[in-house]
This record gives sequence, structure tokens and C-alpha cells, in this order.
Amino acid sequence: MKLLIQNGHVIDPASGFDQIADLAMAGGRIVALGQAPADFGPDRVIDAQGCIVAPGLVDLAARLREPGQEHAGMLESEMAAAVAGGVTSLVCPPDTEPVLDEPGLVEMLRYRAEKLHQARVLPLGALTVGLKGDVLTEMGQLTAAGCVGFSQAEVALANTQVVQRALQYASTFGFAVWLRPQDFYLGKGVAASGALATRMGLSGVPVSAETIALHTIFELVRSTRARVHLCRISSAAGVELIRQAKAEGLPITADVSINSLHLTDADMGYFDSRARLTPVLRQQRDRDALRAGLADGTLDVLVSDHTPVDADAKDLPFAEAEPGATGMELLWSLALKWGQEAGLPVPQVLSRITADPSRVLGRTLGSLQDSIGHLAVGGVADVCVLSTEGHWLVRDAALRSQGKSTPFSGYELPGRVLATVVGGQVAFEAQ
Repeated sequence: MKLLIQNGHVIDPASGFDQIADLAMAGGRIVALGQAPADFGPDRVIDAQGCIVAPGLVDLAARLREPGQEHAGMLESEMAAAVAGGVTSLVCPPDTEPVLDEPGLVEMLRYRAEKLHQARVLPLGALTVGLKGDVLTEMGQLTAAGCVGFSQAEVALANTQVVQRALQYASTFGFAVWLRPQDFYLGKGVAASGALATRMGLSGVPVSAETIALHTIFELVRSTRARVHLCRISSAAGVELIRQAKAEGLPITADVSINSLHLTDADMGYFDSRARLTPVLRQQRDRDALRAGLADGTLDVLVSDHTPVDADAKDLPFAEAEPGATGMELLWSLALKWGQEAGLPVPQVLSRITADPSRVLGRTLGSLQDSIGHLAVGGVADVCVLSTEGHWLVRDAALRSQGKSTPFSGYELPGRVLATVVGGQVAFEAQ
């Protein structure tokens, strides 16, 4: 199919391209950027006047719930949610049922996703067998099957020696390890430690649960030089430690979720289980530090932390409810909201959800390395058309994800995803 997007404001943060231009695609690749060739005869034309034309969004944290948890989210519904949110590439954690610790499971998931012809799925392999924290997985085989890194998802590692061996092995072979910094013993609460959690009678997660884990990770990175991506930082103290570690030159990157970027523990309200999230929502000073850290590059990437949860699992007392919220369909709007409130230019906002996550993935992308999160002639035609004008109301029933729970329900958010193109094919168009 030959597709032409005309008259749009094309912004590619990776190259700095920022001007009104046309984008021509054929055979799943970008064939022209700026002005289409005179002999280019498109099968379809999209007029993007007044809109932004950007690389497809790259989400580094999105659970698809398959295999094993189809009651919370079918692959079809979550992939539909991805393209509706402008997400053309997503990284999924390994905490499925069964866990993604064998090459056959990874290959099956990728095959199922490819058959849907929607967003590209980039799986993380389990760091330890069954995520049990004892035996390392066969990282080489999992990489060959398509894994872009290795993670424990939300399962904290109690054994520091296992973490050390994992980082040593990963460093030797150039693999990336993705860790959410949380102390095994201190991180078991359901709300951020503080006055509010105490008044509500909820078990708390202190900031030290994050900072102790960060100190441990940094010491091991100093000795192994392994590449580590830190997932969903939640505290001001954590941001400062990462800033210091980067200044030291440690090979680390970090992300923050849309939930922690916009919400605080006060959003739990009267035990609203929609705000039962992992990591827990912290105080305003933490949120402010996260927003500043994302703006100055201490935190590299903004993620949706998309975790669809079955309605029955949310309709429980706060402490018993399953943590998680749907998020991919809100990623662009919540990124734009942060940018507008912080007074940031749109290219910088876009970079945190396109070029920067692509950089974090780095060489693990193989042949896609120069294409994902980037608009370039000859590159993969993953594109989204975005608006920055107007507002829309978040309504649970209108979400395409099978999981309808979100703490942003009822919010009026800026900007919309108008169209999503994956591999040169239109995967989504707003009605």
C-alpha cells in the first residue's frame, strides 16, 4: 500500500526534523520525507493539516495479559488499545502465566502479536526461572527468541548474590537487565508510608524501599558495568540518586509512569481502588521531583505502565484489590498535559515517548534499531498523527482495553491520537 500524509507538522525528535512536510510510505517503509516524489501515486492520502505527524510512540511498560490472564486482557483488546493510543512498539514484562522464561513461550507470543498486524511486541524475558529468584534463565536462548532484555517484573529479588551473577552474565554478553528498585522486605505495603496511609490504616511502603535497592544496584553496576534500566521510579530521593549515578558515568537509564507523574497519595480518596497501583503513589514533593527529573533527562522515558485489571479484582477493599490500571490509550494526552504544565516544547515531550525509549532499547532492536521511534527515509513506516488542541473526557466504557480501571476516569485531557500507522498500514483512525 502507498500512503501519503500531507500538510502535517512533522516532528522527529531523534533527528531534530521539525517543519511542515509530507510523508510518503510504500512497502512498509518511508520513501520520502519533506515532499513526495512527482511520480508517487498514493493509494490513500491523509490530510494532517493542523496536526502533528510523529514517530509511532514507544511504550516500555505494557502488560498484555496473555498468556494465562485472558480474563483481565485479551491480546486483541490490548493491541487495539495500543494503536488507539498511538503506540506502535511496546515492551511487555515477563510475568505472564506461564512466565516468559522459555524460548517457545516468547516465540508464541510474538507470533500471535504479529498475526494481528498492529503494534510491535518486544518481550522481556524472565531474569530467573519462574521469577522465583533462584536460577538464572538461559538468556542467550531467550534473546535469540526475541527478548530485548531481562526482568523480574514486580517480583523483588531477596538474594543479592543472584542479582550479582545476573549482572555479571548480562555484562559479559551485552544483555540489558531491567529492574524495578524495591527492597524485598520493605516493599510489601499497599500505600506510600506517611500520614495519609497511617490515618487510613494501610500498610506503608517507605521511600527507603526504593533507595536501598538503588544503592545495591549501583554498587553491583560499578563492579560489573552491566547495562541496567530502572523501571518506574517513584520518589524524589530515587531521582536524586539516579542523577548522581549518571554523573558518575554508570550505564543506567530510568523511566517513570504516567501515574506517578500526575498523581499523589491524596488521589486514593476514600479507599478508591483505581488508585491501588504499583509502585505506590507518593507525596506531592515526590511527584514534583519526578516531573523535574523527566524534564531535565535524569529520567529518560515516560511509560504508560499499562496493566489491565479485571473488574472483579478491583471491586474489593483497597488493600485486597489487584494493583494496576489501563494506560496506553492515555499516554500521549498525559505526556502532553505534563509538557503544557511544565512549559516544555512539544518536541521534548515527544522525545520521552519516541526517541528516548528507542535509545534505551538500543542495539537489542537489531534491524529495527534505526527505525523505531524515528522518522527516516528507508526506515519502518510507524507513524502517528496527533492533535494538541481541545480536550476529551476519559470514560471507562470508551476505552478499548479490556481493563477499564484507571485513576484518570472523568479527567479532561488535552490532545488526541487521530491516526496510527504500523508498517505503512493504517491500524487506527479516530471516529
